[in-house]
Amino acid sequence: MWVTLMMAVSLVLSGCASTGSSLPDLTTSGTADPRLTSSDDAKFFSASGFQACTVGAATGILACMLSNSGNKAACAAVAGVAACGVAMGANYYLDDRRAKYSNTTQRLNAMTADVQQETAKVATRTSTLKRVIEDDKQQIASIQQGIKAKTVDKATAQKDIATIDKNIALMRKDVSNMKARVTEFENVAKLEREGGSSQAEVQKVEAEIYKMNTKVASLQQEVDGLYNQRSAITLG
Repeated sequence: MWVTLMMAVSLVLSGCASTGSSLPDLTTSGTADPRLTSSDDAKFFSASGFQACTVGAATGILACMLSNSGNKAACAAVAGVAACGVAMGANYYLDDRRAKYSNTTQRLNAMTADVQQETAKVATRTSTLKRVIEDDKQQIASIQQGIKAKTVDKATAQKDIATIDKNIALMRKDVSNMKARVTEFENVAKLEREGGSSQAEVQKVEAEIYKMNTKVASLQQEVDGLYNQRSAITLG
């Protein structure tokens, strides 16, 4: 039983970790804006959200292993998906939805609702990031003016830039996690198409995925714009 538990936990961790496999190395010095780490939406796509995913999944899997469930492996997989959602990966997510909804229409409607929920989280997080981006851009403009007027305090400017760099790294991590979610949903839709589901119903899911992807792409542009503005600063 314990061998099975460890294997299940490993699958959960690898599934959840897939959302962060391409994340940047957050070794930048400085203290990030607290809105990026302490706001109510910080858990949606941040490291804390990833940790909650793994802890929640492991707890659910342990409960399955200690229960009287006739199929502990299936119970463990469902527990992982319940904690991590599509972050577990397209196949795990789809297997869970098929187990819960034998009716194709109901299953695809549930998937549509899941994508809409994720899109709402993206919108909420985007609102927070945009406020930080706007403040960081103003800070950068102030530093640039000080450099031009030769009145900049180098030590203070370096500290401010370190904070902005930390903010950018965290925002890029959020965007990377968002893009990973989009990709997994796209994979789910593809599997549904290949499985013979109604093309019209799958298109409804894909339309919602497209909306989510559009919001993520827009946020990516905002973050890239901040990065480009910050890169123009040279303190010497």
